[in-house]
Amino acid sequence: MANRQFWGVVLAGGEGARLRALSRRICGDDRPKQYVPVLGARTLLRQTLDRVGLGIAPARTVVVTLRSHASYFGDPWAGLEGPHVLVQPTDRGTAAGTLWPLHWIARRAPDATVAVFPSDHFVSEPRTFMAHIAQIATWVDERPDRLVLLGARATAPEVEYGWIEIGRLLDGSLDKRIWEVRRFWEKPSEEEARVCLEAGCLWNTFVLVGKATAFLRAGRETVPEMDERLRRATAFVGTDEEAWAIRQAYTLMPKADFSRAILAPCPPFLAVAAMPRVVWSDLGTPRRVFEILHSLREQPAWVLASDLAASR
Repeated sequence: MANRQFWGVVLAGGEGARLRALSRRICGDDRPKQYVPVLGARTLLRQTLDRVGLGIAPARTVVVTLRSHASYFGDPWAGLEGPHVLVQPTDRGTAAGTLWPLHWIARRAPDATVAVFPSDHFVSEPRTFMAHIAQIATWVDERPDRLVLLGARATAPEVEYGWIEIGRLLDGSLDKRIWEVRRFWEKPSEEEARVCLEAGCLWNTFVLVGKATAFLRAGRETVPEMDERLRRATAFVGTDEEAWAIRQAYTLMPKADFSRAILAPCPPFLAVAAMPRVVWSDLGTPRRVFEILHSLREQPAWVLASDLAASR
């Protein structure tokens, strides 16, 4: 990976509303969950950056956040070797949060291969996970028109996850299995989720790997107005007009969700790869957080303090 243009994007612009009560319990304020040490001494964002750093250099890692989160910025970006930080002036959904850093990277490295990571996931074996991402990146380098989504093996009829129905097998190697995508089920009913589970569908992790050009083509085809405004604004990066151009683009562009607007239509260039056999969770709800906490050998300080207070 050191000899090729392999970049990472970490999405840290979410508000984490469903974990707000837990954030307040741990930190005493309403900060978004990615800035909260939910599972230990490190924040979820710091854990994500450390995990990504096992396969992608900080100098080729881009963190995307919001201006309203400025008071929570801190040590994740300390030091000369920290990642690049792109600050969105306002929230325009995950489509903007994903496509803006892709435009930014493409101006610097037009042939870049890019992996996109949410900042609120738990992965039990980071090295195994990142080795798998590297294998997918190699596969993408040989098939530059493909955009690969990582799908987790489902264990329950989860209604808060998106589901991916797999299609034709593209690669059946022992170390990776990659399929075409037949259909998306976005937040299904419980009955639909049970059907998906029985059919062997995968959970949508929103971890994506592809050439920067493939991401940008997807943007042009599905959210053309947003993509065009971002393309024009990115031309001003590094100039005195950069802040104005980005603010202008975000003020005028429509809001869009990446999964619904870009993935759900199942474009023919989209593929899905199965997650390696690690424990994975999107820490989007208190229930999922406590499920992971129960599996950990050591409990974080805030849990121990809560147990102590409850025993008095």
